[in-house]
Amino acid sequence: MTIRAVFFDVGETLINEGRIYGAWADWLGVPRHTFNAVLGGVIQRGENHMAVFEHFRPGFDLAAAEAARAEARIPNGFDAGDLYPDVRETLAELRKMGLFVGIAGNQPRTATAALAAMDLEYDLLATSEEWGVEKPLPAFFDRVVAESGFAASEILYVGDRIDNDVRPTLAYGMPVAFLRRGPWGHVQDDPELLARCAFRIDALAELPGLLRTS
Repeated sequence: MTIRAVFFDVGETLINEGRIYGAWADWLGVPRHTFNAVLGGVIQRGENHMAVFEHFRPGFDLAAAEAARAEARIPNGFDAGDLYPDVRETLAELRKMGLFVGIAGNQPRTATAALAAMDLEYDLLATSEEWGVEKPLPAFFDRVVAESGFAASEILYVGDRIDNDVRPTLAYGMPVAFLRRGPWGHVQDDPELLARCAFRIDALAELPGLLRTS
């Protein structure tokens, strides 16, 4: 296996979404532990994460809720305070190793500015909304290949979700590193698929050493 590029998912790979979901629970007037328990059930059933909002507010309108939060000066989104502590050093180390580092995940356009403001080391930053296609569609990985200039077999994709990261990446013929953190990383399980991953890690800090010896 020759890896020349490493691409990272965003939510629960680079960004800890705990504060974000906690803020939504507060906005909806739901105890955080209750909100998190329902979210775990949604993940276990393989439903879209928006189902957790529908559970508490049938007919939930995300755009309207985000606008109301912005007006109340409680905007949705993330900032540098939500960055997992192993991200900055890991990305910098991978670039020192001569690897192309990309960040690309299912995120709105606004995530680009938020990530760019963190002064992380990377070669490419893109979101699914900017590309007009999102995981798990193969066209998302077509863009990863096209934008990086490397063959699929030379690109390692790192993510925390079996449904959106592991399964479609392997099907595309791209090696994957499964990161076991965040709710999806701990709730979802598929031993057969995980056995096919190039790496299974509990922290991004493990990745440089594994790539050096692979």
